[in-house]
Amino acid sequence: MRNTLVSNRTIFCEVLFCLALGAVFLPVKIYPLVFLLASLGYFLDTSVLLRHSWVWFLGVFTGYASLIFLINLPEDGQEATNFLKLPINFCYLYFAVGWLAQRDNSRLLRWVDLTLHVALGLTLLQLLLYHQAAGFRWLGGAPSSAHGSALYQASHYFWGLDDKNMFGARIALLGFVYVLLPTVQKQKLVWWRIGLVLLLAWLSLSRTPMVALLLGIFCLLWVGMTVRWRVALGALALVAIPFVAEKVIRVDTLLASNDGMGVRLVYWKAFFQHFTAISPLGNGFMSGGDFLGRYADFYHGEPHIHNTFFNCYLDFGVVGLVSYGLFLFYFCRFCMEKRKIRNFWWVAFLPLLAILLILYSGYDNDIVLYLMLVFLLGSSYPVGVERLRWRIGL
Repeated sequence: MRNTLVSNRTIFCEVLFCLALGAVFLPVKIYPLVFLLASLGYFLDTSVLLRHSWVWFLGVFTGYASLIFLINLPEDGQEATNFLKLPINFCYLYFAVGWLAQRDNSRLLRWVDLTLHVALGLTLLQLLLYHQAAGFRWLGGAPSSAHGSALYQASHYFWGLDDKNMFGARIALLGFVYVLLPTVQKQKLVWWRIGLVLLLAWLSLSRTPMVALLLGIFCLLWVGMTVRWRVALGALALVAIPFVAEKVIRVDTLLASNDGMGVRLVYWKAFFQHFTAISPLGNGFMSGGDFLGRYADFYHGEPHIHNTFFNCYLDFGVVGLVSYGLFLFYFCRFCMEKRKIRNFWWVAFLPLLAILLILYSGYDNDIVLYLMLVFLLGSSYPVGVERLRWRIGL
């Protein structure tokens, strides 16, 4: 009887894990409730609570951010609601990773694969609906960031996110997990998966997922190839550079004031030029809008500075930046201690680092989900397989 109850509880937790993954795509933001329910389930299904250096630094970051928030308690209820995702997301990460670290996850991997099939399939449908409403005139790529953002019409939104950059980043992160799954399960690269996630990234009209995915897929192919094939891959990359520069990165409009990268450069310039206007203790939660409105040459209304590490310092000062950086560093160390497959880990973390440098505020649910899923994949990698070599197939 006891074994049956334990088995049912474990299956329930696995279902919650997949529901939490899908919940972040829903336009109705119920994912915090799902995260909290799942965290409780993981806690009850875990025999020993996880202890590691990354946990302590994550606790320092969360505690200090909470203190700064309470000291500068805003009158706006929406801002308070936004802050709640910080402790909820990090609580979910802690309990999820602790739960994953102490169990056999082979069945969960299959369920996660199925969940990503559905999530990315609906993502394709959402993007095609956007393009249909726009008359399919941007299937060949948007001429500017402004045109890309115009694709995301609220009246046609039913799945994912209604923001080009954030939706694109989610496609990149979860899409790369989707590509990595067969390398763990079968030591095999599946071409149609690579093609699908690149198609989704292209249709999103955001450069962020394209650059992150191309970087991740190139490195994934590189570490799994022999020297002869690496030469061929390098030659192919050189040939593709002009196309990538023109169509993906759009170098001709890179510094324009209506271009996403041009906006980032202006914001980063303001950060460095007016660094002394930032308190070493931090200017407070979501202070990016006020800072950029005062000091940037122009400001388009974003609540953050388009760089996770700059944003951590701007909001939470030295303590926030150092604790967050050490959290990420020791989380990577924790992963490498779990499975000594160094090449897999650096390939898996590279796309995340690329996106952190140009987008997130630091405590978004996409980062939490990616860290959790990468740990799931890497910790499930076959024991004894330290040299990454995989077959390529459909």
